[in-house]
Amino acid sequence: MNYSCLHAHTSFCDGSGTVEDFCAAAYKKKLVSLGFSAHAPITKQTGLVTDWHLSDGRFDEYCESVRAAKETWHGKLCVYLGLEVDFIENAVCAADFNRDKLGLDYLIGSVHYVTPSGTVDCSYDEFENLVNNDFGGDAMALADRYWDCMELMLDKGGFDIVGHADIVKKNNNGDRWFSQNDSQYVKRVERVASLIADSGIVTEINTGAMTRYAANEPYPSPQILRLLQQKGVPVTINADAHRPEQLDGFYSEARRLLLETGFTRHCLFQGRVDGKPVWKQEPL
Repeated sequence: MNYSCLHAHTSFCDGSGTVEDFCAAAYKKKLVSLGFSAHAPITKQTGLVTDWHLSDGRFDEYCESVRAAKETWHGKLCVYLGLEVDFIENAVCAADFNRDKLGLDYLIGSVHYVTPSGTVDCSYDEFENLVNNDFGGDAMALADRYWDCMELMLDKGGFDIVGHADIVKKNNNGDRWFSQNDSQYVKRVERVASLIADSGIVTEINTGAMTRYAANEPYPSPQILRLLQQKGVPVTINADAHRPEQLDGFYSEARRLLLETGFTRHCLFQGRVDGKPVWKQEPL
């Protein structure tokens, strides 16, 4: 079957390897397309300086590098220019990155930050500090805040792909902090699944945590995938690759899980026509 990856991070942000390195690896792995999704700059909007976002000063260089790769690999590999945009309430949203003005092919919308400076995509110790210092030791309150942010992101709109829809579970191995079967958690998941369906946005099944040994299942969980399948939400398989060799990491497991949760097709991005994303449905 045909595979792609629209979620890839080079050394322009928190990945390792050049745009050319990733293209060469994607071609060798026989991917039909490759999309670059640097973590969009956030410093101007938030004042935060991180070591994992694209800096404002390198934005043009990033775009030029990917556009050059489009030309170099034309006829051999479809290359797309995207961004992964952190949705941060009252600070950062899709509207900050106008696709037409910037010449972008797509935007991934992701929630990392649940407080102005606290992210759930962190180490176990950092997560523990976030729970204790910002949520009074109540991890379910943190999870609630994460789903609040997801709802706000979907309400704002403007994204083409929902990124790693339940990354809040990253440090929750064995339900250490909260139970994903808790009725409160399940209600939040069901509500967000309905909002995704209503939005018409494609959702990724993201194998990045498996590749980096942070989890033994992809984002989102089988529980959420079943809900999305029941609601007719289209999905695309992404590696969230931070190194070229990770580009198709655990794709066979992702395919198996999609089949087990009722999916028969996945989506391949075909670019934009009249400002709208075009997706091709492929059998699994």
